[in-house]
Amino acid sequence: MKYDYLVVGAGLFGAAFAQQAMEAGKSVLVIDKRDHIGGNVYTEEVEGIQVHRYGAHIFHTNDKTVWDYVCRFAEFNRYINSPVANYHGELYSLPFNMYTFNKMWGVVTPQEAQARIEEQRAAAGITEPKNLEEQAISLVGTDIYEKLVKGYTEKQWGRPCTELPAFIIKRLPVRLTFDNNYFNARYQGIPEGGYTRMVEKMLEGIEVRLNEDYFNDKALWDAMADKVIYTGSIDSYFDYCYGHLSYRSVRFETEVLDTPNYQGNAVVNYTDAQTPYTRIIEHKFFEFGTQPKTVISREYSSEWRPGVEPYYPVNDEKNGALYAQYKALADREKRTIFGGRLGEYRYYDMDAVLRSALDLTAHEFKKEETPK
Repeated sequence: MKYDYLVVGAGLFGAAFAQQAMEAGKSVLVIDKRDHIGGNVYTEEVEGIQVHRYGAHIFHTNDKTVWDYVCRFAEFNRYINSPVANYHGELYSLPFNMYTFNKMWGVVTPQEAQARIEEQRAAAGITEPKNLEEQAISLVGTDIYEKLVKGYTEKQWGRPCTELPAFIIKRLPVRLTFDNNYFNARYQGIPEGGYTRMVEKMLEGIEVRLNEDYFNDKALWDAMADKVIYTGSIDSYFDYCYGHLSYRSVRFETEVLDTPNYQGNAVVNYTDAQTPYTRIIEHKFFEFGTQPKTVISREYSSEWRPGVEPYYPVNDEKNGALYAQYKALADREKRTIFGGRLGEYRYYDMDAVLRSALDLTAHEFKKEETPK
């Protein structure tokens, strides 16, 4: 059978494109090398709890079109992301807000907190931040940087903060209010019943084949469709002809505990350098669970190597130049369109992935583009 589109990857980008293509009357085949749909947003039920197998995913957006789109396939709960930072047993609120400043310095008013940050910024002598360390100190001062930013960030990226670009932390929320909502987005929540159920509904009526590696027989797959939507890593598509792009990967240690409450919050970041993991996720609290047991996942950040799942693109100058070479090759492909986090080598929030897929379908099917 000849399809209009072969979609390589059943994650959010692939599922959204496939759903929109079917809605436009196109024939679609979706394949994925994993044994499940959903990509990295995949959730599986353990002890009645929806476990985020590939790390915490909290949906948040200010894009009403994207919000209306996902609400076609799921009911979202009222979850608000309010992580806690643990520094050698000292607990601080994230994002950085008046609760954080009060715990750190004993200040009570926004004016006192602002004065303390300004004092430490001036003492550091930073006028034009050149790296992540300088950017963080200019935003929150040296005390918070040393306790709550430095260790966590260096574990996450595997590099000194002085070698990381400033833009990574530019959107770090800093508030002179008692507001614990990390994202502060207009729309926010977790799909009830998990992300897998949501993606299943997106793919209803579409042929999906799992455990199928596109590269095992690329010519055969390509011959099955007029166009290919490719959501894997762009450098692997071109057989790493210019070398490997850099990624950070994440390893998870997940266990079921015979207790109803392990840490009292869905997300606790461990910000000291000595604790080997970056954070612990307690999955039941994403859905306000009351199950008699709990499931936790410890996250360990590591450098990517072939054979390991790539998670976060390392968007530094060197990798940006390497990606530009691959992008030039991709632009010359007549039948293949590259999309998603790996296909575009971008760190994408979920709503941005969906917006990118919807914009592509609007272009492909000559629909009127929807407002943001």
